[in-house]
Amino acid sequence: MQDRMRPLIAGNWKMNGTGAALEQIAKLKTLLEEAGNIESDVLVCPPATLLHRAAQSAEGSPIRIGGQDCHSNPNGAHTGDVSATMLFDAGASHVILGHSERRTDHGETSQAVNEKVQAALSAGLIPIVCVGETEAQRLDGTANQVVNEQLSTSLPDNFGKTRIIIAYEPVWAIGTGRTPTLDDIAQMHAHIRTLLVSRFGSTGENALLLYGGSVKPSNAEEILGTADVNGALVGGASLLANDFFSIIVAT
Repeated sequence: MQDRMRPLIAGNWKMNGTGAALEQIAKLKTLLEEAGNIESDVLVCPPATLLHRAAQSAEGSPIRIGGQDCHSNPNGAHTGDVSATMLFDAGASHVILGHSERRTDHGETSQAVNEKVQAALSAGLIPIVCVGETEAQRLDGTANQVVNEQLSTSLPDNFGKTRIIIAYEPVWAIGTGRTPTLDDIAQMHAHIRTLLVSRFGSTGENALLLYGGSVKPSNAEEILGTADVNGALVGGASLLANDFFSIIVAT
């Protein structure tokens, strides 16, 4: 039986927050200090405009800072884009890649995600690769096939040489307040685990599988207690320190 891995609770602020939002990181830092030893790792992924200041605010605490996306090239004529090297230089340790909002809003393909994963690894960042099906795909019974294809193409072969973090986010549950049943979550996480072990062996066995999609203080404990769920990728509830802290300690 697999030993319990130290969970990762990651907050994705998306396109939210100006300088005033850094108060929430300071507050979270205080809450974590008062709590003492916690049983999970903590990551906050603010907008790129706040990343460096967020890293400074989190200094001396267990909070790590991550990016929400990166370009596949380390530099060049790519107006408005941010490279993995730049994220690392600004203080990031992780980067979210392949989020469904990027795949939908910007037409990102799994091959594009693959190239970004390689760029992140080269820059010293830990990628969090997102996968998940739409409601129509779940209803027509192709959810597993969709996730298979996303994982197969999004993950480069050398991904197996580092710590693998996958976030399963059913697209229809993101920001809607709706969540799959615990059985549905467990089934998909077990499916992902099987795919990763088949491809990457022991590295796949030790991959962190996060669940994302309307995670909040009221449902965090039961979701995080589900088989093969090794943490959460939290959206709106990560914007307020008190709510995010409640999810962190739910592990």
